Amino acid sequence: MKTNSKNNPEFLNDFLVHIRIVKGLSERTINEYCIDIKLFLKYIRYIKEDIDCQVIDEIDISSMTVDDLKNISISDIYNFIFYLSDERKNNDCARYRKVSAVKSFFNYLCNQASLIPRNPAANLDIPSPKRALPKYLSLSESVKLLDTADAKDSKRDYCIITLFLNCGMRLSELIGLNIADIDFEDYHLKVLGKGDKERIIYLNKACIASINDYMEIRKNIETDTDALFLSNQKKRISKRRVQQIVENTLRASGLDGKGITTHKLRHTAATLMYQYGETDVLTLKEILGHSTVATTEIYTHLSDQIMRDAIENNPLANEKKKK
Repeated sequence: MKTNSKNNPEFLNDFLVHIRIVKGLSERTINEYCIDIKLFLKYIRYIKEDIDCQVIDEIDISSMTVDDLKNISISDIYNFIFYLSDERKNNDCARYRKVSAVKSFFNYLCNQASLIPRNPAANLDIPSPKRALPKYLSLSESVKLLDTADAKDSKRDYCIITLFLNCGMRLSELIGLNIADIDFEDYHLKVLGKGDKERIIYLNKACIASINDYMEIRKNIETDTDALFLSNQKKRISKRRVQQIVENTLRASGLDGKGITTHKLRHTAATLMYQYGETDVLTLKEILGHSTVATTEIYTHLSDQIMRDAIENNPLANEKKKK
């Protein structure tokens, strides 16, 4: 576990083990839960005890016990939310994430572990953050990005861009690909998504061609790893190197400055599949590896926004009746 368990109360470490084993959450998500809950516990010590500390983050919580949690009220949690907003200037998404972690934490303590008699967060009500429409490349911009990657004469980089734009995979999924994950007969590949959940992504002609072209080079590289994409050091390519490849290709194609990242290429793939591929939401959910349809439905709202913009951009939109 990436979190520093020696500085955590025992009940917090038990919770982190619980969400790893029972919920199957990724290491990154577990680490975020730990950071958020530790901040909450430090805040509780700050307001409940006479601690002379100017910075809440420096408060030691390692000695806290379950008894320290039994007097926490829902008002304390609402005050924590106010603290996040007023003192730490957290936006609504950051606040929602932290409070969701606290709710899961107390649910575990009360209902799963039976360590506390009541759950102070049971009736906690916090509005969900407004879901912003994702940034993405248009079809013509996507073609331009692929043309630029092709012109670089790097079959590896072109294959990376192609898989991002056609398969909608996450960055972690792409760098985790092994040659053994590719079925060259049935033309699909296996990826390891969030929560270590495997899923199958079928490959179209563009993906197959780019993989085959890259494999002509990859098979001649002597290395002790089965990783599909390698760095110049003949090791599995890193997240940062893939991000640099995308950033450099965007810059070379004149598409930098639009806020496009590797994750935005995932949004692009999903948007193009929904708009042009006649792909329904349930199918798109399986392709992207979303846990719920609600996450995928953002692309249906995106389509609604496009139709709204089309009406607004009608050349007669600003014409007014003269009399």
